[in-house]
Amino acid sequence: MVVVAFTAVTSANRTAPRPRPLAEDPHLYSVRTFGAKADGKTLDTPAINKAIDAAAAAGGGTVFFPAGNYLSVSIHLKSNIALYLEQGATIVAANTSDDARYDPPEPNEWDKYQDFGHSHWHNSLIWGENLTNVSILGPGTIWGKGLVRSGAQSRTQQQNDALNTARAGEPKTPFGYPNPRDAVEPGWGNKSISLKLCRNVIIRDITILHGGHFAILATGIDNLTIDNLKIDTNRDGIDVDACKNVRISNCTVNSPFDDGICPKSSFGLGYARATENVTITNCQVSGYDEGSLLDGTYKRAFRNQNGTFSPTGRIKFGTESNGGFKNITISNCVFEYCRGLALETVDGGLLEDVTISNITMRDVSNSPIFLRLGSRVRGPQGTPIGALRRVNINNVIVYNAEPRYASIISGIPGHEIEDLRLSNIRVYYMGGGTKAQAGLEPPEKENDYPEPTMFGEIPAYGFFIRHVRGLEMSDVAVTYLKDDARPAFILSDARAVDLRNIKVRHGQGLPSFILKDSEDFSLQQSQPLPDTKLANVKRHQF
Repeated sequence: MVVVAFTAVTSANRTAPRPRPLAEDPHLYSVRTFGAKADGKTLDTPAINKAIDAAAAAGGGTVFFPAGNYLSVSIHLKSNIALYLEQGATIVAANTSDDARYDPPEPNEWDKYQDFGHSHWHNSLIWGENLTNVSILGPGTIWGKGLVRSGAQSRTQQQNDALNTARAGEPKTPFGYPNPRDAVEPGWGNKSISLKLCRNVIIRDITILHGGHFAILATGIDNLTIDNLKIDTNRDGIDVDACKNVRISNCTVNSPFDDGICPKSSFGLGYARATENVTITNCQVSGYDEGSLLDGTYKRAFRNQNGTFSPTGRIKFGTESNGGFKNITISNCVFEYCRGLALETVDGGLLEDVTISNITMRDVSNSPIFLRLGSRVRGPQGTPIGALRRVNINNVIVYNAEPRYASIISGIPGHEIEDLRLSNIRVYYMGGGTKAQAGLEPPEKENDYPEPTMFGEIPAYGFFIRHVRGLEMSDVAVTYLKDDARPAFILSDARAVDLRNIKVRHGQGLPSFILKDSEDFSLQQSQPLPDTKLANVKRHQF
């Protein structure tokens, strides 16, 4: 068998591989040369890390994984290194044992402001910190077989019961962290790829199966490219936290139990840093049963003990939002059998200058569109309430959306969501809402964890809009597949609202719009609804 390396050549659109014999390339380091067995039984971590060390000592190079199964615990990336997994090569996360232990989680004095997973990086299958020029390249696979998705999975049931009993009477910390129940025990791994404070990073063409808490956690990264990944995982897919200049493209992420693609801006670095200058394009997110994306069966069989299931799998900003989100575009993305789009800032950050376009969604398990400005302010004392403003959403089609939760745009009293533009949107809800639901008054819950279900069932079937200033909507249609007794729109504490060419479906004798405590409202060119202009209204319906 002739073993080949791959040297980059530049085309008009992207970098492409070009084969050349291994012997001719002194900058390519096969892990087999350093003793890796690739039999799926022998722990190959020492050989892999030796190959990385040798490449780094030579000034950089490509660490090559020929076809085979490489059982491993923590792999240590270094600057100027590419990991290349050829077709048929799989890095398999080992089960923790006396002979196979992941690096311990490093100390982090700021772990009180976000959960354990966001606060530590070293307890991962592949990790790097303070590096430059790092690549992880496919078409091979990373299988997080031995990784855990939570602290509880790193302990026996008896240990968890004892911990719960011991902690039952203790006072809670202000934000619930650090929490021994949340912590993963030393020696266990909970992330497939974890990067902190790195620059010039490429992750391309790989497959990740069963990725642990995070398939990819990138924190404080400048110049990050994530392209053409297939991720089929048991918790979060791609999380970019406090990163700048990020390109996520051509990725398929199936994550039934948590978010698919998730920009964040936590306080994990010890300071607030925005996630900014981000493009997310040509991606698909879903919530099929884990593993059924990669095997092509796309199963929807999983149910919780109560017989229900609301798959996650969406694109979401937050919830960690200390540093905010700025200058971001999302385009040409598909959501299927998962939750809808969520833009959340609740920890003091600014969420601003965002455009979202050309989105399709089918079988949506809660709000198709959820914008939330809140005041959880999980951060150092004195953290202010943030802002959510200057967001454009256009060219969106949604079919078969969960009927209990309309699209929700909600600030809080005294802190309005500002300057929104929604256009060319079609939403088909399942319907079935009742008159009892139409009479509900959603609570404010200003300090709560942001999620569309936080308000309970919504009294409108189409859009619930509250604490908003400066909203334009045009060419927006909402309807239902089964009769619904709720109005299409409810607006409360909404100012400077301009609606044009709005199409709604409503039952006989039921209003289409309910306005409460609102100012400067205009609806035009939305037949059969009458043109309506209201300067100031306490309550009005039509």
